[in-house]
Amino acid sequence: MARMSKIEGTRIALDTVGCKLNQAETELLARELVQAGYRVVSPAEGADVYILNTCTVTQMADSKCRHLLRMARRRNPAARLVVTGCYAERAAEALAKLEEVDLVLGNEDKPHLLRRLAERGFLTIPISTQGDSPDAFRTRAFIKIQDGCHNFCAYCIVPLVRRNEVSVPVGRVTAEIRQRVGESYKELVLTGTEVGSYRFDGMNLTGLLARILAETGITRLRLSSLQPQEISPELVSLWRDERLCRHFHLSLQSGSDSVLRRMKRRYSASEYASAVSLIRDNISGVAITT
Repeated sequence: MARMSKIEGTRIALDTVGCKLNQAETELLARELVQAGYRVVSPAEGADVYILNTCTVTQMADSKCRHLLRMARRRNPAARLVVTGCYAERAAEALAKLEEVDLVLGNEDKPHLLRRLAERGFLTIPISTQGDSPDAFRTRAFIKIQDGCHNFCAYCIVPLVRRNEVSVPVGRVTAEIRQRVGESYKELVLTGTEVGSYRFDGMNLTGLLARILAETGITRLRLSSLQPQEISPELVSLWRDERLCRHFHLSLQSGSDSVLRRMKRRYSASEYASAVSLIRDNISGVAITT
């Protein structure tokens, strides 16, 4: 009982900078913490452990991460401050030298974060998990279906900090969605580093979406960012099912073909326009953002 009391009394704050994939990973960590019996609190509250899931896609993102760490230390001078995510993957030594930081863990450690924190004495792992899913999450949840990128665009650091391109097994994706539906979530967002590159056991993103729509009772399903070259008639045809949100976030870096080539992007301006036309011609009332 004393061990459980110690766990339940530990307050953990989580902060996220960056993309929907980071948000999905933080949400999964929060669930794991609550199910283990810990209390997840707002970063503005007093916390025993503060975990920052970082982004490093721009210098501004790095600066924001350092600002959040300074704020966390001022709020809770005695808290243990843990940094993970892409900034931690890229600049672990520099972050470890910051006086605010107690522990730096890269992206490969992120799936094992509780165990890594226990190994360093920051947390105690219970013999068996307890507790329910946290009831303070948003009504919209994120589902991670893919990680990693091998595109190596000229301007982008992501392939260096998320090196391993892997896709989540289809059965695990559908099981997680059914769990969220059972928790009364109405909208789910499928996310990843490159969602359109999903491949598992011969199945691509189109096949995955078809399985989700056929095998789960999700009310509303949304995709995070896609590349224009990933838009196909087969993919667009799935939007006959009204549960798929009439919204596409379609990446666009430039309207100049010469700039796109120097960026090492994999589409041209005309191919982008064709993707937009394909979507508009087949899905009424659709919104396209970039």
